[in-house]
Amino acid sequence: MSLLVVLPVVVPLLAAGAVLVISRWIIVRRVLALAVVAGVVADAAAILVIADADGPLVANLGGWPAPVGITLVADRLSGLLLLTSAVVTFAVLVYAIGQGVTEEARLGRSSVFESVYLVLVAGVALAYLTSDLFNLFVAFEVMLVSSYVLITFATTPGRIRAGMTYVIVSMTSSLLFLTMLALVYAATGTVNLADLAGRMQRLPPGLAETLGLMALVVFGIKAASVPLHFWLPDSYPTAPAPVTAVLAALLTKVGVYALLRTHTLVFHHDGAWVLLLATAIATLLVGAMGALAQDNLNRMLSFLLVSHIGYMLFGLSLFTVTGFTGVIIYMVHHILAQAALFLVSGLITRYTGTSVPRRTGGLVAVIPVTALLFALPALSLAGIPPFSGFVAKLTLLEAGAQTRTWPVDVALAASLITSLLSLYVVARVWIQAFWGPRHGLPCAAQQGAEQGARPGAEQAAERSGQAGPVTRPMVLATAGVVAAGVAVAVFAGPLASLSERAAGDLLEPTAYIDSVLPGAGTAGARR
Repeated sequence: MSLLVVLPVVVPLLAAGAVLVISRWIIVRRVLALAVVAGVVADAAAILVIADADGPLVANLGGWPAPVGITLVADRLSGLLLLTSAVVTFAVLVYAIGQGVTEEARLGRSSVFESVYLVLVAGVALAYLTSDLFNLFVAFEVMLVSSYVLITFATTPGRIRAGMTYVIVSMTSSLLFLTMLALVYAATGTVNLADLAGRMQRLPPGLAETLGLMALVVFGIKAASVPLHFWLPDSYPTAPAPVTAVLAALLTKVGVYALLRTHTLVFHHDGAWVLLLATAIATLLVGAMGALAQDNLNRMLSFLLVSHIGYMLFGLSLFTVTGFTGVIIYMVHHILAQAALFLVSGLITRYTGTSVPRRTGGLVAVIPVTALLFALPALSLAGIPPFSGFVAKLTLLEAGAQTRTWPVDVALAASLITSLLSLYVVARVWIQAFWGPRHGLPCAAQQGAEQGARPGAEQAAERSGQAGPVTRPMVLATAGVVAAGVAVAVFAGPLASLSERAAGDLLEPTAYIDSVLPGAGTAGARR
């Protein structure tokens, strides 16, 4: 069973190298990339089923046991997030192939998209599965390098500027991460998470709190929490649509996962953490107000992304089973909803040549399927019943109601205000782009024949990321992500039950610790 834990990391890396070797054969490398990501989906599903039934799966690489060697661990939480992320990466790859992003050779670019994309898939998997801080750092660096290449793909001045902002902020975060790693190792003699669970308790309280604050800053940058969020709205919107979708869906959630894992397993908190509560409130409101001020749909969605990270930070700050359950459900919901909305934004841009909703109008009559694909995840993001966003927010509200202190009450009010603002933002997009009067812009859906007769114009459109043909794989991939989001709502009961068990594992990590260091969790159980 330990082989299942290794495959999501190793196979995409090996396939990335193979794709470079066969780069001349476009069809072959596409099929290989799709097969590998589909295999990761199947593997993640098997991991989740086994971890839920039998406990964490462990792989000691090279035969070296923890805490000396590299250990990968898959429990309920990491299995669920790995499966959700793998589904999104598969759908986005289908979308990218349909859009033609991967046809670099035909457009005079280097053929690296699939290879870099597979490296990103491996980095995300490693972040979820690693059981030590150093390899978590390695995972973030793998994601940084691959995401920078993807953001600056099909180079334009705007994408280069966005990529530089992204890299500078990420490198600053990496430097802080390395500093924290050095201090943790100097203080405890280990970076293994299971080993740290016991050793961190023996440190002076002030030192442990300082290290915990450093972790909050490092992973807060990755998660784009306010005031460390400024890089995200300038970095994601300029990238090609499938790239923006996968980065927005996954990278910030990996940051939230790192916060969730380290601040339950390593850094201990009794009761609600007021500092994180304040961060959650600021993130909720600042992100929502930023979205209100935007005209560009991608920037609007980027600010909403920042805002809704606040819901996850709110649930995490409570340190209760119900709060963690809400966080886990919200992460699954948000990965799917955010990816779907950015993919729909790409469809709209390809149809109309613009990502500014007020410049379009009346699209519901021209592209009704796209209108439906926007409406479903938008309503879910706003928390309208019976969608998955409502289930997640209701669980978080229940967790807040169980922890009645005035900071929690303020956070509850901020979460409700943010839901109303989110509903207003997506309703405004619907009215301007889909329901309002047409503004006479050319619509690619009505000009397919003309564009088919002008291959030069099609290539130019593809280079600029603006108007161009919308292919069936693009629509099907978007519909698949939307359908997955609807399935989360339909199967909310089993998902909530699974999430509650995963939340219990976080508050009582004995099984996780024992799987890595046999006997250590039972001997040192703290609750």
